[in-house]
Amino acid sequence: MLTHYTHSLTSGPRRNTHLLLCWLAFFSCSILEPKKNTATKPEEHADREPKPYAHSDPKIAREIQAEEDEDEASRMFRNQYDTDVTTWSPAGRLFQVEYAMEAVKQGSACVGLRSRTHAVLAAANKAASELSSHQRKVFRVADHAGVALAGLTADGRVLSRFLRSECINHAFVYDAPLPVSRLALRLADKAQVCTQRSWKRPYGVGLLVAGLDESGAHLYYNCPSGNYFEYQAFAIGSRSQAAKTFLERRFEGYNDYTPDQLIRDALSAIKETLQGEKLTSSNCTVAIVGRKDDGTVEPFEMIDNKRIQEIIESMEAVEEAPVAAAESSSMQEDKGTDAAPMDI
Repeated sequence: MLTHYTHSLTSGPRRNTHLLLCWLAFFSCSILEPKKNTATKPEEHADREPKPYAHSDPKIAREIQAEEDEDEASRMFRNQYDTDVTTWSPAGRLFQVEYAMEAVKQGSACVGLRSRTHAVLAAANKAASELSSHQRKVFRVADHAGVALAGLTADGRVLSRFLRSECINHAFVYDAPLPVSRLALRLADKAQVCTQRSWKRPYGVGLLVAGLDESGAHLYYNCPSGNYFEYQAFAIGSRSQAAKTFLERRFEGYNDYTPDQLIRDALSAIKETLQGEKLTSSNCTVAIVGRKDDGTVEPFEMIDNKRIQEIIESMEAVEEAPVAAAESSSMQEDKGTDAAPMDI
C-alpha cells in the first residue's frame, strides 16, 4: 500500500503538483531570507569629502541639516497638500496660495512710486506674440485712484471692476471719495475670502493701488494671499527685482519729487526690467494722480504716448551727454600725445 502511495506521488498529475509546491517553497525561502548588511562603516571611508552641510560648528551644521530635511519633506508632501486651497501642509503652508503668488511673478513688470502730493504707476506692455497686441495693465478706478496689475489679467479686470463699484457706492452714500487705505482693505478682504473656500481659487494677480485722499498720496500692494502693504515705491512682475534695486537706491528723496521726476524714475525702473530691450512709448504705460499747488486735484489719467516719448528722449540725451564728453576729452588727449617731439 505504501509503495503504491509513493508511486502515485511521483507519477502522473500528482507528481507535477508536488514539484510545483517544492519550487514555491524554495522561492519563498529565498525571498524571505534576510539580506546581508552591505553598508560600509563610517570609519572605512573617513577620508571621503564631507557632506555639504558639514560645518566646524556643530550648531550651525544641525541648523543646515534641519533646513535641508524641511525642504526634502516639503518636496515629498507637496503633492499631497496642494490639491485644495483650504488644506494646510505640515510646514504650515497653503500651496495653492503660493502658486497664485508665483503667477504674479510671471506677469509683465509694474512699478509704482509716490511723493507727498502725487502717485505714479507704470507698466511694461508685453504682447503674447508679434501678431497680437498687448493687454491693458493699468486701470482707472475713480478720479482719485487707479491700479496696475501683474499676473492673470482676466482676474485683474474683475478686481478693478469690483473696486470701481466700491468707489461709486461710497460716493453715492457719503458724497465723498473712498479713502485709499479703505479701498486697499476691501480689496484685501475680497482676496482673503478665496483662501478659505474650497470651491474657489485665489486670484492669480497682484495689484498696485495708487491714489490720493485728504492725507496725501498713497501706494499699496495687494497680494493674492489677502495681505496688503503700503510702500513709498514698489515693483511687481517678472524681473521686478532689478526695478526694486533701482528704487531702493533713490526712494529716500521721493517725498520731495516733482511729477516729472516721478515719471522719469518710473520709466527708468521699467527700463531695468526689459533686459536690453529699447524703452519706447509703445512698450510702456504710465498714469499719474495728484494734487496741484493750488489744492485742486489732478484726476487719475494715462499719459499720452507723445509726452512719454519726449521724456524718454530727454532721458537718453542726459545719459549720452557724459559719454560724449568723455569721448571728446579722450580724443583731445590722444591728439596731445601724437605731437612730434622737439629736436635736440
